[in-house]
Amino acid sequence: MAVISELTEVGRRARRRIAYRLLPFVFLIYVVNYIDRVNVSFANLRMSADLGFSDRAYGLGVGVFYLTYVLFEIPGAIIAERWSARKWIARIMISWGVVTILTGFVHTAGQFYAARFFLGLAEASFFPAVIVYLTHWFCSRDRCRAIACFYIAVPTASLVGSPIAGWLLGVHWWSLAGWRWLFILEGIPAIVLGIITIFYLTDWPSRARWLPDEERDWLVGTVQAELRAEKRIRDYTILQAFCDRRVLLSTIAFFLALSGALGNIYWIPTFVERLSGFSDQGVTTLLIIPALIGIAGMLINGWHSDKSAERRLHTAIPLLVAGSMYALLIPARHNFALAILLLLLGSGFFYAFLPVFWSMPTMILCESAAAAAVGLINSVAQLGGLAGPYVIGVLNDRTHSLTASFGFIALVYVAAASLLLSLKIRDPLQASQRSV
Repeated sequence: MAVISELTEVGRRARRRIAYRLLPFVFLIYVVNYIDRVNVSFANLRMSADLGFSDRAYGLGVGVFYLTYVLFEIPGAIIAERWSARKWIARIMISWGVVTILTGFVHTAGQFYAARFFLGLAEASFFPAVIVYLTHWFCSRDRCRAIACFYIAVPTASLVGSPIAGWLLGVHWWSLAGWRWLFILEGIPAIVLGIITIFYLTDWPSRARWLPDEERDWLVGTVQAELRAEKRIRDYTILQAFCDRRVLLSTIAFFLALSGALGNIYWIPTFVERLSGFSDQGVTTLLIIPALIGIAGMLINGWHSDKSAERRLHTAIPLLVAGSMYALLIPARHNFALAILLLLLGSGFFYAFLPVFWSMPTMILCESAAAAAVGLINSVAQLGGLAGPYVIGVLNDRTHSLTASFGFIALVYVAAASLLLSLKIRDPLQASQRSV
C-alpha cells in the first residue's frame, strides 16, 4: 500500500509540473497562431479599398489559405510523429511568421492569393502537431483539459488581437499604410517563438532533464501502458471509422458550422463597420465583446456538460442560439444598436460549441478509432474555411447588402445543429451515472 501511495503522489507532482511548464507556452503559441491567421480580417478594413479588391476577391483570398492548409495537414502530422514534433512546430512557426511579414508587401490580387496560399502551406499541420506533442506528455485523463486550454486561445486571440489591430491600422510609418504594418509586426512574434520552441520544448519525457527521475519514470511508464492498451483494441480501421454514419454526420455538421464561423470571423470587422460606420479603433474595440462571450461560453458550457453528463444538446444549443441571432439580424439590420448586439452575441455563442463537440467521437468509437475520426473530421471540415468566406464575398458583391450573408450564416448553423441532434449516441457519462 505504501508503494501505491508513493506512486500516486509522484504522479500528482508530475502532472502538475508538466501542466505548469507546457500548457502556458502551448496556449501562447496558439494565440499567436490565430492572431496571424485572422489578422487579414482587420487588415481588410483598409486593404481592399487601397488595392481595389472586390468582396469576392477578398473572400477568395481568405479561402485559398484553407486549400493548402487542409491538403498538407495529415502529412504534416505524420512528420511530427515520426521525426520531431518540437522541430516541426518550430519550423511551422518560423515559416508562417515569414509569410505573414511578406503579406504586408502585396500590391495585387494575385500576390494576395499567393501569400494566402503559402501561409496555408506554412501553417498546415500546426494543430495536429501540437496534439501529437501533447499525447507524448499527458496521460489520457489529462488530455481533454490540455486541449481545452489550447482551444480557449482562439477567442483569447481575438481579445488580444482586436485592440492591437485597431492601433496598428492607425499608424503610417515610413510611407506604409497601417494594414501593412499589421502583417509585418504581427509576423515577428511567430519567428521569435519558433526559435524559442526549439530550446524550450522537449520531444519526449524520457529526454526531459527538468523532470525529476521518479516523475519521469512514472510518466514514461503511464503513457507506454496506455499505448499498449490502445494497440490491444485497435480493431477498427480508419476507413471503417470514417464510413460510420455518425462520423459522417459529425463531419458534415462540423463543415457547416465552420463555414459559418470562419466566414463570420473573416468578415465580422467589415460587418461591424458597415452596420455602424465606426472608425477602425471603434470596430476593433467592439470586437473584444464576442471574444469575452466566447471564453465564458466555452468554460460554462463545458462545465455544465460535464456536470449534467450530456453532450449532444450542449453542442447543438450554442449553434441554434448563434443561428437565431443571425436570423434576427435580417429584420433588425436597420436598428443600429440591436443589430450590433445580435451580431456580437451570435459571434460569441459559437465558441461554446467547440470543446464539447470534440468530446463526442470518443462516445461513438473506441479510442484509437476516435483518434482517426478526429483527424478526418477536422481535415474535411476545415474546407469550410474555403467555402464560408468566399460565399459571403460573392453574396455581398451580388446583393450589395449584408442580408444574404447573415441568412447564409444562420442557415448553416441551424443545419449543423439539426444534424448533431439527429445523432444517436450512448453517452458513457450518463450510463455510468445510471449504474451508480
